[in-house]
Amino acid sequence: MIASGIAAILLAGLLAGCGAQAAEPPAERAAPATVPTTGGGFARALNLADARSAIGVLAALRDAWRRRDCDKIQFLTAAAAGELGGRPCQAAREGRPAPANPDWTDVRLFIPTGADDRPYVVALARRPRPAYFVFARAEDRWRLAYGPVEVVREAAEPDADQESRVAPPLAGGDVLRARLAPQKHLAFLADPAGLSGVRFAADDPVRDLRDELARRPGKVRPDRLEVAVRVLPDDPHALPLPGGGALAFHAVKIIYIQRATGRRLAHPIFGRDAVRDFTGKASPAKIEVTELVTLATKVAADGRLTTVGMTRALAGITG
Repeated sequence: MIASGIAAILLAGLLAGCGAQAAEPPAERAAPATVPTTGGGFARALNLADARSAIGVLAALRDAWRRRDCDKIQFLTAAAAGELGGRPCQAAREGRPAPANPDWTDVRLFIPTGADDRPYVVALARRPRPAYFVFARAEDRWRLAYGPVEVVREAAEPDADQESRVAPPLAGGDVLRARLAPQKHLAFLADPAGLSGVRFAADDPVRDLRDELARRPGKVRPDRLEVAVRVLPDDPHALPLPGGGALAFHAVKIIYIQRATGRRLAHPIFGRDAVRDFTGKASPAKIEVTELVTLATKVAADGRLTTVGMTRALAGITG
């Protein structure tokens, strides 16, 4: 069964309370962001040159994954991307395929206004396939926080000045709605009966994910499977969209606990090879699996949620 209590508590509480080549104008023509930032080593406004520096993390990460340099991967990542740099890298050393790390090009950059002391930059790469990235400034360096978040329908491009790439401030209502998006996803995914009041369109990938989670216990029988959904804690990352609304970046963790009825699992949820790569064991009687779902969500002015980008990745198996 899917743990729904977590969703109800968190939602109620919140309601109460790279070689990437940037397709941008030259840096010297860029105007600075209108709100200065003081954290992460900046005592001035972010500008386009800073944003271009941020996407250089992708080339460094590509090299680190090629060498299976787990310490370097952890050094270059944060938030959701950081969840995929520890145990997945160790599993890659044991033979599990590393994530695909192509040379992302045809990149559009977006610099938020009002990032305060937590600077970040958003990028939309068009090649080799459309994907979003969020880079966060922490400990005097840029890190990849989200991405690639692969576009699953027509890409939503945030509002931004054509030359400086600085986005206007989010409207007050859009700020609140963007903050609520992760909790609404949690409530929806943890509620297969559809009683949460949160709605997604019939063709939305998040609806497909919820239906998949509801079916999974039946697919691993005679093993027993428990499923819980949790929001990955992080600061909000959202940009305004032309005409209103916001594009929000966030992530949820799906925790699977699978137990055998005998001495070994009959149907390991992600296969025996994955179990062996992460745990070194061929046939455990119990495993705990963490899957990370990274999302780019269009939050409309009326509160409707539409999934624009989604990437699923196995973050760890213990047993």
